[in-house]
Amino acid sequence: MARLFGTDGVRGLANSDLTVELALGLAQSAAVVLGQGRVADGRRASGRRPIAVVARDPRVSGEFISAAVSAGLASSGVDVFDAGVIPTPAAAFLVADFKADLGVMISASHNPAPDNGIKFFGQGGTKLPDEVEDRIEAALAAPSLAPTGVEVGRIRRFADAEDRYVVHLLSTLPNQLGGIHVVLDCAHGAASGVSPQVFTDAGAKVTVIGADPDGININDGVGSTHLDNLAAAVLSHGADIGIAHDGDADRCLAVDKDGKVVDGDQIMAILAVSMAERGVLHNRTLVATVMSNLGLRRAMAEHNIEMLETKVGDRYVLEALGEHGLSLGGEQSGHVIMTKFATTGDGILTGLHLVAEMERTGKTLAELASVMTVYPQVLENVRGVNHHSLGSDTVIADAAAAAEAELGDTGRVLLRASGTEPMVRVMVEAEHQEIAQQMAERLAVVVRAQLGN
Repeated sequence: MARLFGTDGVRGLANSDLTVELALGLAQSAAVVLGQGRVADGRRASGRRPIAVVARDPRVSGEFISAAVSAGLASSGVDVFDAGVIPTPAAAFLVADFKADLGVMISASHNPAPDNGIKFFGQGGTKLPDEVEDRIEAALAAPSLAPTGVEVGRIRRFADAEDRYVVHLLSTLPNQLGGIHVVLDCAHGAASGVSPQVFTDAGAKVTVIGADPDGININDGVGSTHLDNLAAAVLSHGADIGIAHDGDADRCLAVDKDGKVVDGDQIMAILAVSMAERGVLHNRTLVATVMSNLGLRRAMAEHNIEMLETKVGDRYVLEALGEHGLSLGGEQSGHVIMTKFATTGDGILTGLHLVAEMERTGKTLAELASVMTVYPQVLENVRGVNHHSLGSDTVIADAAAAAEAELGDTGRVLLRASGTEPMVRVMVEAEHQEIAQQMAERLAVVVRAQLGN
């Protein structure tokens, strides 16, 4: 059977793939696996029941899924603190700040409203490694905990959850935002309440769009996957910068005052150079994935900053940051992780520090982003092929090597097998769009010829 957990928790169509029964069972399993330190009577050695923080984004299905998760935890002897609608990074922060045993975030991030998902955090607000997720999945087939009487968990409202997170975000800033005019697109998602408040408190002039969640409009034509409205709003209001979040606010993309998109690679370049100048970029090293633009690699080399590459996925960036004790990493999609302040990608934190750098330097976002030249990047998805054989096919390997030799140091080639479907992704970067397009199409033909059914 396919693994239940994907790259970012358990996700699917709410009330079809992701049912009440599954949510209840996952919560009961997590209580067994993550409610550590138990003794025979169901209490912890410290004399208290395990504690969980539960939160969600505003999509309508989150209401019944969070109820099922809370019921599963409480029925397993876990005290639940319901934080309501808050961003994913806020939930992770609160697990650590409240010294909870685990956290649960109910969100499908940038997916449309009918989808939803469940992701777990361990102690300290960290994402779970694969082996722990596998233990939770295995525990679905085992008997759940069934305490009675005083050992049953309680469900309480986490009344100051949002305030704690706002205070934390403001405490991270190296300087105030100096009245810089920011347009915030909150994707009708979990950032809708927090982001406008914290940017205003930090000293920015704030204009808000996409901050009227009704349970079904999350990510619908707004947010980090739909930047046209944000660019138009920045231009119409004469703002200095636009910041876009996704549904659960763990991403940040930006547009400059002329409406030009500044992606996650460019944001990382700006922050890395700033942190290196201020002596807070540990080991002068940035962590990014293999999909990050060649321009990022070149910009880091020009500033004597090492770049450590990982597989695609913010969990792999997190693992590398932890393993090497580093302070900054992320993805082109806008997941940016600042380990001094967060245990996961935080779109509000990232946006705050990006605007703070504009104020610190007196530069526009376009001037800051010019630290990096973005190389044209073409991605061809070759579907319906035997992707498992990609690594062993010598014809494809030879074609890719020939393409890289042709590009020399003016570009690069990357072929990746999808982890979830029969597809191979062919990515080519080059100095000119036409060259990248032609080479990607040529390699895609080879992949289909070799791996097609």
